[in-house]
Amino acid sequence: MNTKSAYALLLCCFFSQLVFAQVKLSKTDMVKWNFKQLAYNKKQLQKGNAVFKPAYEQLLHDADSLLGYKPVSVMQKKDIPPSGNKHDYMSLAPYWWPDPSKPNGLPYIRKDGEVNPEVKNYPDKEQMPKLCENVNTLALAYFYSGNENYAKHASKLMRVWFLDTATRMNPNLNFGQAVKGVTNGRAEGVIDTRQFIYALDAINLIKGSSHWTANDQKGLQSWMSEFLVWLRTSKIGTDEMNTKNNHAIWFDAQTLAIAIYVDSLDLAKKIIAVSKARLDKQMDANGLFPLELERTTSLHYSVFILNAFNVVAELSDQIGIDYFQTKTSSGKSLKMAFDAIMPYLLQQKTWTYPQIKPFGYTDAFPLILTAERKYGYKDSMDTLAKILGADLGRLQLKLL
Repeated sequence: MNTKSAYALLLCCFFSQLVFAQVKLSKTDMVKWNFKQLAYNKKQLQKGNAVFKPAYEQLLHDADSLLGYKPVSVMQKKDIPPSGNKHDYMSLAPYWWPDPSKPNGLPYIRKDGEVNPEVKNYPDKEQMPKLCENVNTLALAYFYSGNENYAKHASKLMRVWFLDTATRMNPNLNFGQAVKGVTNGRAEGVIDTRQFIYALDAINLIKGSSHWTANDQKGLQSWMSEFLVWLRTSKIGTDEMNTKNNHAIWFDAQTLAIAIYVDSLDLAKKIIAVSKARLDKQMDANGLFPLELERTTSLHYSVFILNAFNVVAELSDQIGIDYFQTKTSSGKSLKMAFDAIMPYLLQQKTWTYPQIKPFGYTDAFPLILTAERKYGYKDSMDTLAKILGADLGRLQLKLL
């Protein structure tokens, strides 16, 4: 066996532990959609381009299975938030436990890495992302197939969570990532709702369906407008806005997606400007993010923050601003960040910063797409093809 073959075998063996289990768990990979690319792919599919057929068939299979997915809501949690109102979203900080030395267990104490099973009494944090993922899949299937059943069910799911009086979530995160006996809610909880970005993508695809009505659109825009005000004016929201790491970028991504959805374009442009300033401050001269490198899973968080910037760039593109090629005041750019991380994702370099857990390679899928389309990394999809083989053709990634 020659050196090149041995390296390829080693690469595949290494990724087999990181990738294949992940692929079975995630078919959407929560990629921020580029609507021009979707339109192009749809035309190619209609022309009979066989490249898209396996992924299209898998998409319809997944969407068909989701027609039996029952609506979820914030009303399904067992315990009641401090407000006394189940309509308020609530989640518990997972690593905090009752203090056994105290009669009532309060205040809770931190046990890093150990998840308190009490979090299951507040399933909002688990149900909301799954809802957004499923709506995302149904909307994509509707877009490609025209099957109204997919749009109908996606609309129903969105109404139950956001609009119906009996089940709607109140537009706040006052009780996100709570620590009993310490705080009813924390700024860290704001990142819980980053999946709203992908739900709004879905609405953009089903808004032409008769099952998503003008009243639905008006109602969701009103809800999102209220939520946007809460994000930008509440203490929890502003604390999150003023953080210095990936949380700040995901805050920008969320607020930008909502601002565009509710047609607040002046605000959207201001958020983009703030995000560029954050890129300038948070990224070092090598294109990496020092605060993320300090984490014990630094590769994950380095990819995580770049995914947030990638979402901001895609959203900026929707309103005619080229974030992908823009340089900051000190000459930094998003391309620098991609150039820094891609050699590690393509296994051309070995990651030497802390990473105490296996890296979930599907986290990198959105970056790999962008690297190929925006920055000329043609070998990135080739690497995925070597790793996944036929599985790559069935992933929704091929349709995005």
